[in-house]
Amino acid sequence: MIYSNNFTSISERERKISFYSYTFSLLVNIPANATWKQNGVTIAGGNGRGDATNQLNWPRGLFVDDDQTVVITDYWNHRIMQWKNGDTTNGQVVAGGKGAGN
Repeated sequence: MIYSNNFTSISERERKISFYSYTFSLLVNIPANATWKQNGVTIAGGNGRGDATNQLNWPRGLFVDDDQTVVITDYWNHRIMQWKNGDTTNGQVVAGGKGAGN
């Protein structure tokens, strides 16, 4: 896993310009004889950007546990969402969701 996070701020008189750079790479070994399902299923999001439990707004992190529960950090909604295996309709807010800092 390769991760870098750089933040640079430039001030000009009363104007402040900020540049944010975020890079994340995950290197996964996929066997040469791997096969893929032809018809995938959307498990999380897929309903446009928003704050409903079936939407995400700038998803940043993804984790899948042994029970195939999908956990996603929803950056601009300031929350962590969870989708249980088999539930593709609505996720559950497991942390945050009440604005920045909550």
